[in-house]
Amino acid sequence: MSGQTKQALQQTLSGPTFKKRMMRRRLKDHTAKYGISVGGVGIIFAVFLIMFFLLYVVLPMFVPATMDKRNVFSLPGGTDDPSVYYAVDDYKEVAVRLTESGRILGINLRDGELLLDQQAPTGGAKVTSFSIANEPANVFAYGLSNGHVLVGQIKMEVTYPDDVRTITPVLEWPFGDESVQLLDEAVSQLAVRDSDSRMMLVAKPQDATTVSIRTYSKTSSFLTDSTELEYDGQSNVSLDFDADHIMLGGRMRDLVLVSNQGHAEYYNIADIQEPMKLQSFEITNPGESITAARFLTGNYSMMFGTNQGRILQWFPVRDDNNDFSIKQIREFQRGQSPIVSIGIEDARKGFAVGDESGTFNLYHSTAHRHLRSMQVSDDPLTMIRISPRANGAVVETEAGELVVYDIKNNHPEVSMESIWSKVWYEGYEEPTHTWQSSSGTSDFEPKFSLTPLTFGTIKAALYSMLFAVPIAIFAAMYTAFFMDKKTRQWIKPSVELIEALPTVILGFLAGLWLAPYMEANLPGFFAIVVIVPLGIIGFGLLWSRLPEKWQLIVPVGRRAILMLPVIAFLGWFSLSLSGPLEVAFFNGDMRSWLTESAGIDFDQRNAMVIGFAMGFALIPTIFSVAEDAIYSVPSYLVNGSYALGASGWQTLTGVVLPTASPGIFSAIMLGFGRGVGETMIVLMASGNTPLMDVNIFEGMRTLSANLAVEMGETEVDSTHYRVLFLAGLVLFIFTFFFNTLAEVVRQRMRRKYGSL
Repeated sequence: MSGQTKQALQQTLSGPTFKKRMMRRRLKDHTAKYGISVGGVGIIFAVFLIMFFLLYVVLPMFVPATMDKRNVFSLPGGTDDPSVYYAVDDYKEVAVRLTESGRILGINLRDGELLLDQQAPTGGAKVTSFSIANEPANVFAYGLSNGHVLVGQIKMEVTYPDDVRTITPVLEWPFGDESVQLLDEAVSQLAVRDSDSRMMLVAKPQDATTVSIRTYSKTSSFLTDSTELEYDGQSNVSLDFDADHIMLGGRMRDLVLVSNQGHAEYYNIADIQEPMKLQSFEITNPGESITAARFLTGNYSMMFGTNQGRILQWFPVRDDNNDFSIKQIREFQRGQSPIVSIGIEDARKGFAVGDESGTFNLYHSTAHRHLRSMQVSDDPLTMIRISPRANGAVVETEAGELVVYDIKNNHPEVSMESIWSKVWYEGYEEPTHTWQSSSGTSDFEPKFSLTPLTFGTIKAALYSMLFAVPIAIFAAMYTAFFMDKKTRQWIKPSVELIEALPTVILGFLAGLWLAPYMEANLPGFFAIVVIVPLGIIGFGLLWSRLPEKWQLIVPVGRRAILMLPVIAFLGWFSLSLSGPLEVAFFNGDMRSWLTESAGIDFDQRNAMVIGFAMGFALIPTIFSVAEDAIYSVPSYLVNGSYALGASGWQTLTGVVLPTASPGIFSAIMLGFGRGVGETMIVLMASGNTPLMDVNIFEGMRTLSANLAVEMGETEVDSTHYRVLFLAGLVLFIFTFFFNTLAEVVRQRMRRKYGSL
């Protein structure tokens, strides 16, 4: 470099224009550097913020219940007349106490003031037994010494004088003050069930081995508008043991007679004229006795407390022969003290028990969950009544105290066991994974298992990937390596353009057109899997036999275009064979053959439809990323392979694919991640049945589709609402885990093949 040139260069570098240019460049570099850093940190922060919000909504489901003592006062009426039942209003302000002598006392739970003091109209007879006919409605029955039964109901009238809520307990006798004749002697044990149109009474005399069953129809009087009972019929059941508990099911067809020693007999009384003994069994272990017995809400599950502190849940189970038997389903235990009392929730499958040590324990049966323990007294807890809204409890102690608690127990139905493990629900033949979030009955048992939804998510993604990955990867290999550049510039954007199709359109077409068309042409779709690959191989073999001058008419890089009409013809030919194949191999109806002969269930909207529809949506994503990875392999590696005498296919498999494998793997995982999160296609074409079945002809319900279906209909902050957020958290963790795993594998593959 000459001296003049060097001097001119130094003047340029030291000049003000150059300095300004460098300052602008440094400013842009720093702006880009910190802007990218802030953006990256912001994305990470946003992701974690989403996760923390999901946790914020979900965690309250797993928080234990809380109990706060509100009031304690002396038991109105004293302890000489033991209590048999309590009715509590919705606001936990008033309770009504029923005693063994038939005395009925209304109590203000704020100060213990006596609001009501009446005697049941027994007509001079003594009360000898008691039964709860309908606990949510506070319908009860007294058995009398003259063999009669007196049915009553407690109602809570709410008024607002001077804008102050006032609750007044009212005692009614739905069938009048006169009792119903049931036996000719004192009613020692009594069970009553009441429905809108029917009433059933089951009674046992003292020291007798015969149980009397009587049914009545309920009719309305045209003159007085009152309800009257019309006798339907009766029968007797003879026993060879002394029954201490009569357990009459809510459907009035199941009767279980139980002794305190734990022996029980189960009868089907659906036909009142011919009761059928189905089973004799032992509820307790040898040497263990029953100290308390109650039905859960719905009057299907029976809860038995024992003198060893165990609480046992039993209910009828149907077997494969359509016969019922009583089975023990669950066991609960927190201590060794004998169980004295059991209280149930009116609208959920929760219950509370009190034992001789004065401990109050709160449980939920379906979730198999212990929610709270509270030491109420040093004396036995003789009576527990949970308020109708399950937000409080009235507890009576043997020492004559009445203790009122406020309870916060919003989400007892959920536990890790009920979400992920098999649960034995009432009326089911065996434990199952079930999602059923709502029902039309008040005694419904929510079923919040996320296992079938997670299984359905994986099933939909895997079947879609089975369809999409081979097509997308092989297409990417040919397009990037064998196809000429000009043709590639048309093919690649055309395939990527498919990704712009709204998934709701694909789901609409899959559900309303593809699903019924596939059902009508099942053999043809299976024929495609065989005929199209064989046809492509046959066409290639035929092409290779043509004279070379004919082959050179079409350049090597564009010959794939010739396959388009061939594939279209092979697809049409395969579908046209559907009818003949169905007649030849499947008696003219493949769907019926699958169901009846092969024993394979078939739904029109199934995993096969999802595989085709969602696989079609995944192909552009996988193809684009994989094609870029293969095309980006350095040309010197390819040329070096050719120079060493390798063929095109050898170069592809030995050099290009190993080098591009991190990108190809990323493409596959990216497609899988999209398949896991896809909503509209599975929502419209999967049938939305939460099943756990790998059968390709069965549908499924995915986590994302379940969120779309149910989130808009659920009550905010309810258990169902929070479980849906838990499903979203599971989906978040699922995709986060697989994306992280994919990145780890990709980095290892890059280190392994990066030296090529």
